Parts: sequence; C-alpha cells; structure tokens
Amino acid sequence: MNSTAISPLTVTPLGFIPDLKNATLVPFNETACENWKEIHHLVFHVANICFAVGLVIPTTLNFHMIFLRGLLTIGCALFIIWATLYRCALDIMIWNSVFLVVNLLHFIYLVYKRRPIKIEKELSSLYKRMFEPLHVPPELFQRLTGQFCNIQTLKTGQAYAAEDKTSVDDRLSILLKGKMKVSYRGHFLHNIYPCAFIDSPEFRSTQMNRGEKFQVTIIADDNCKFLCWSRERLTYFLESEPFLYEIFKYLIGKDITNKLYSLNDPTLNDKASKKIDRQPSLCSQLSVMQMRNSMASTSDSEDGLQMFLRGTSSASSLRNNQQEFCNAYGVGRLQHDALC
Repeated sequence: MNSTAISPLTVTPLGFIPDLKNATLVPFNETACENWKEIHHLVFHVANICFAVGLVIPTTLNFHMIFLRGLLTIGCALFIIWATLYRCALDIMIWNSVFLVVNLLHFIYLVYKRRPIKIEKELSSLYKRMFEPLHVPPELFQRLTGQFCNIQTLKTGQAYAAEDKTSVDDRLSILLKGKMKVSYRGHFLHNIYPCAFIDSPEFRSTQMNRGEKFQVTIIADDNCKFLCWSRERLTYFLESEPFLYEIFKYLIGKDITNKLYSLNDPTLNDKASKKIDRQPSLCSQLSVMQMRNSMASTSDSEDGLQMFLRGTSSASSLRNNQQEFCNAYGVGRLQHDALC
C-alpha cells in the first residue's frame, strides 16, 4: 500500500520581521552588463550621425526626401563596413544590406522623378508664356502635349476653318507661329497671334451642343504652325486632371475676353497682345473693374463675360462689336438673346 507523504505547511508567525541585511540578492537579468565594453569604431558613430541628420531634415525643404533616402543609404553602407571589418557580425551585415537596397531604390526613384523635363523647342515659348505663370509643372505640361495632339502647319492663304462648313467638334488649337485672320461674311474681325487659342469661342460655346459649324472663316495670313488637340480625348484627359481643367477654363475664358476686346482695336498687333498676358485688358480702368467684379461673382467665365457686356452695353460702338461677336462666334443659342 502506497502512502503519500504530506509535507508540513510552513506557518509564518505574526510579528515576524525578515532579515534584510543577510538576504542574498538574485540578479533580475542574468545578462545585465557588469562591465561596459570599449566604445565602437568611428565608422559606427558616423553611420548613426547620418541616420540622425536624415531624420531631422525639415519637410519644408524642397528635396528633403532625396536627402533623407541618401543619408539612410550612406548610413546603411557604413554599418555594413563596420559589421564586416570591425565587428564580424553576419546578422548585422545582412540586415543592413537589405536596408541599403531598399533605400537605394527609393533614392534612385526620387532622383528620376526630379530629373529636368526637356520641353520641345517649339513648345517652350508656349509653356513659358501661358502655363508656367500658372504653376503648371513641366511634367504635367509634357503629358498634356505628348498625347492625343500634334503640331500642324498651314501655308499663307490656307484656311483653318471655313464659315458654315467646318465642324467645331473635332479639335482645339493654339497658334505657335505666324498670324491668322478671322473674318465674318467677308468682314475682317481680328487677328490671331502666337500663344493664343484659335478656336476658343467655338470650344466654349459648343460644349453642350455638338454638330455645330464654324460661323467665322479663319485663314493663315502667314506661314503658320499650331498645336492641335483632339477635342474628345482632351476632354477625357482634363476630366482626370482637375488642376489642368481649371487652368484651361481660365485660359479659354481669358482668350475669349481678349478676342472681344480686339474687336474694338483691329490694329492690335503681336507686341500689344503680349501685354494682355501681363495686363487684364486694353480697355479703360472702369471697364476692367466691371469685368473683374462680374467674373469674380461667378465661377463661369462665360457668365462673367455676359454680365460684363450687359453692364457696358450703353456704348453704341461696343454694342455693335458685341453684336458682331455674337453673330460670328455663336456664343450659344440659349444665350444669344441675352448677349445680343
């Protein structure tokens, strides 16, 4: 018969005070450092300095991510040197090799994105005059002009559009070189100079109505070269780029306004048209204020133009030119009565 030995319970009497003086201390961590080792090699400290400097670079700095990845790459390379030559630690070398590859790939990618974008010589003046002042990045401009568009030429006397014959649904163009003449039923209206839209009124007035025809004749008055977009593909592209969409709304609205003012001054030349880019218009200060106030009160440049024309319709000469503008460019059937 097996008997189980019962160990007696240890009872601590009341009022017992443990002897702390003769107690043996058990180390909390058996791996605790008893003697600090010597300081590591200088390469180790330089690597950590690179990490520290990279992490404290302010994000407001233009190339802060490139500097960060570059310093991390240098730090990892120094850690590999330290672990290989002075520490002989395989695990440290392997981990830092992985970090080195990751940071180096990021560094190369960021430098590639920051590479200088080379804009074609034919388009450089267009970018500097129209898009660069509006802070359009060169890479975005390159995307805009590198797809679904081409550069076309016209010789002197050739027609870009014929009145009541050419459809307005196909394209949108900007004149790069030369001069074009716009006429309505044989009457001269105005000239078109480089870095100006050729068919901005038609593009704006027929966005909701397809199948319309040009109501003016546009003829090359000189050997011309122009940038031509496919209208449909440009519209899809602008829908995916809200920033460029707003830029185009502004540029087209401004171009329509400049064409309207040029009706009052048929002698407007290219030198004067360049001043329009720096000055809002060629009209009086009062008209400028009225135009700004009307356009500021609405998000649509066409509605702003309509309000401006209403406010200045008391002048008979402007009303006559306004009538020509409406008839020639077809601002829109629903707005024709309001404008003209």
